[in-house]
Amino acid sequence: MPLAELSRAVADLRERPLPPSTVHHAKRAVIDWFAALYPGSVQDPCPMLRRALAEELGHGRAAVYPDGTDAPVRTAAFLNGAASHTAEFDDIHRDSAVHPGCATIAAALAVAQREGADGDTFLRAVVAGYEVSARIGLAMGREHYALWHATATMATFGASAASCLVLGLDATRTAHALANAATMAAGLQQAFRGEGMAKPIHAGHAAEAGVTSALAAAEGVTGALDVLDGPVGMGVAMSGNADWSRATAGLGERFLIEEITFKNHGCCGHTFAAIDGALALQGEYGFAAEDVERVEVGTYKPAVDICARSDPHTPQEAKFSLSYVVAHALVHGSVRLAAFEPARIADPTVRDLMGRVSVAVDEALDARFPGQRAARVRITAGGTVHELLQPTRKGDPDMQLTDEEVSDKFRELAGSVLAAADAEALLAALWGLERRKSLDLPGTRPAERATARG
Repeated sequence: MPLAELSRAVADLRERPLPPSTVHHAKRAVIDWFAALYPGSVQDPCPMLRRALAEELGHGRAAVYPDGTDAPVRTAAFLNGAASHTAEFDDIHRDSAVHPGCATIAAALAVAQREGADGDTFLRAVVAGYEVSARIGLAMGREHYALWHATATMATFGASAASCLVLGLDATRTAHALANAATMAAGLQQAFRGEGMAKPIHAGHAAEAGVTSALAAAEGVTGALDVLDGPVGMGVAMSGNADWSRATAGLGERFLIEEITFKNHGCCGHTFAAIDGALALQGEYGFAAEDVERVEVGTYKPAVDICARSDPHTPQEAKFSLSYVVAHALVHGSVRLAAFEPARIADPTVRDLMGRVSVAVDEALDARFPGQRAARVRITAGGTVHELLQPTRKGDPDMQLTDEEVSDKFRELAGSVLAAADAEALLAALWGLERRKSLDLPGTRPAERATARG
């Protein structure tokens, strides 16, 4: 039974020695989470959500960002989970199509702050959450991702596992928590294929549901332990082709947090190979955006299904528009926070170039999804055709961001909200998390913060 094996692994992680590389990658994940959290926390819908839940703020033992406001544990998990998924800079487990960090780290941090846990326990919880969410995502497969938002569903398990570890639950209670997390896991892709603000709420709900399942299990609430692989369980209901052997292969020997993609662009990850390929061609051949006559992108089917938006007008639409982000990259050289400001979305140079970008499914590349996220980019500029197969994305496990690049990303993104000194103090604390006695982090509480910028 996969749930029992995963639950034993989570319980064992509380005490077992972890490889130094695993601890290091967990710290990278937390730093990257804070980098995504801060800009997301000041973008809609996050200020709206804080106003909606205002009566729940100002008391409790967990912190809600960007201000470090006190909140009950479930509220903090929900709001921080949503914020860390809003700016579209949060991490990805490529092979399962799950963004594990947004919900897992939001839940782990909120419960760790409530319980007064130390940095080592928190990092172990993060490792546990990534293991469980990514492994169940691998088992559910591409069939699940065809309709469901894997971050909304699979990340619920990560939040639950992380919370269970911080609470010190044994394998039996952890299994019951994960079982009840399964029946609270939800989130439809239709919610973000058009306009709307539901996508960040998916991550917030996953974090809150995971915390709820763990708190309930701590009090003895039980769940259906065959909820994953039973005759009408999640595998049948939400995949139809689940392979549960993938959930436990290498369990306890290979830690999936070491195989995470850290985003190098602030938009949907399905667009990254095309962006990287377009920039590589421009860098090699030196053509200007105004010289471009045509851009043809061939890529895998989910990228086309989700990101073939030819006329975006809002930040949400633009982040999921291959034609927009590729055109923006060729005009402005990158796709970062500024790319989704109203003036950039309306930039006539970008919009003119967008009209010359076409997107289509490349069957050969589609056959390699999700284990490979590639794009074939053909750009005609000045009458000359330039073509490149971009086999992976900068930030993927086979083209990782360096530690310095992760730190620079944090400085750029967190520094758009925090004062520079606060950002540096927090960054230093995060690189030393395994030695910290508490999760009351510098630069994150109201008394310690300078006036926010931007």
